[in-house]
Amino acid sequence: MNGGSTPAGRAVAVHFVCVVALAAGGWISRHVCSSGLVSEPARVLRLLVVIESPVVIIAYSLVRSDKERTSFLKAVGRGFLGLPLGALLNAFGAIVLGAPFWIEYLKRTINWSLLMSLFTFVPAVCVFGYSRKDWLRILALAKMARVVDYMVSLPAHGAVIGAWFGAWPMPLDWERPWQEWPICVTYGAVLGYVVGVLASLSFILCQKVHKKED
Repeated sequence: MNGGSTPAGRAVAVHFVCVVALAAGGWISRHVCSSGLVSEPARVLRLLVVIESPVVIIAYSLVRSDKERTSFLKAVGRGFLGLPLGALLNAFGAIVLGAPFWIEYLKRTINWSLLMSLFTFVPAVCVFGYSRKDWLRILALAKMARVVDYMVSLPAHGAVIGAWFGAWPMPLDWERPWQEWPICVTYGAVLGYVVGVLASLSFILCQKVHKKED
């Protein structure tokens, strides 16, 4: 079975559990831990990563594209190994684009980068492994024909674009607490991720309708 045979219903389920886990992390941080992203960003981001990590890795490992050659456990292992690697790439990109590199922001940057890795890098690693061909195709949004292509690519692009837009208020002199790194960037990334999930579902369902008509 390849990625093209992934049922639309399974794609909906994967997106649903990932978004619910994210929402659950936000609810627990506020109502159980009494922490807010503005007041304690490092703690909230760490909690989101702890809750979201197993959900994303397990869910996307179930829809891996190379099921004949890769076991579920191997895909899960790829996901856990890809989590810190993706975090390094996201942290490097953020710092290059102007994120603060001071020691007081280190915990925030680490936890934010891990969360971004769950949005961007980990799903691709679980589904495609380290296939250069698939990665280039997904990054370029080229030849998106399979269900898993939309599942991996659109939420990832949405999170990155959302984070970029979310960074815009940071240099402004409004002196609001939510302008601190990486609070507004996180809000933007989460919003962009959710928009990407909705876009992914729309493309998948439209593709299903077209196939029925054919």
